[in-house]
Amino acid sequence: MPNVRLAIVYYSTYGTNHRMAEVASNAARDAGADVRLRKAPETAPDAIVNGQDAWRAHAERTAHVQPATLDDLEWANAYMISGPTRYGAVASQLRAFLDQTGPLWAAGKLANKAASAMASAQNVHGGQEMTVQSLNATFAHWGCVIVPPGYTDPSTYAAGGNPYGVTVTANGQAIPDAVQEAIRHQTRRLVHFAARIAEE
Repeated sequence: MPNVRLAIVYYSTYGTNHRMAEVASNAARDAGADVRLRKAPETAPDAIVNGQDAWRAHAERTAHVQPATLDDLEWANAYMISGPTRYGAVASQLRAFLDQTGPLWAAGKLANKAASAMASAQNVHGGQEMTVQSLNATFAHWGCVIVPPGYTDPSTYAAGGNPYGVTVTANGQAIPDAVQEAIRHQTRRLVHFAARIAEE
């Protein structure tokens, strides 16, 4: 298998997308990919973060995770992006990082790479699909080859039936086993097609 270099970039306020990214990271490594797990830098003021116990606690728990850089995106030949929903779109922290990619885009350094997205929201109809689709729109502008899970495995149905990218309702609980299996399937599919593209 050609070398797949996967950048998994996430933003997580309370931990859901971090856990999703970890599941994807483990699945990608099991599938033979070289993985960089990175978090989008926090842009909220320290006073806001520290003023909410759960937010502060998650920031402390994940202080060891390296912030994403443009170098990570240039290095990778595949992308998995995961973020929470804010008013039907991806959280501003992740958006702020993605909005810095203009120089790479202009140089064609984001194109022709496999890409896939995941998301969460606080309630079932809180905009998860719109968030995934907004990330897919970014991939389209980059010139990526979008790799959705589709209905290519029973795990998609078991996790709620979202063919665009795995989503989860963030309720402070553990990510259900069915959703974790759907993440693993989506990640394996991404690695598979990234390897096929690398053969070209």
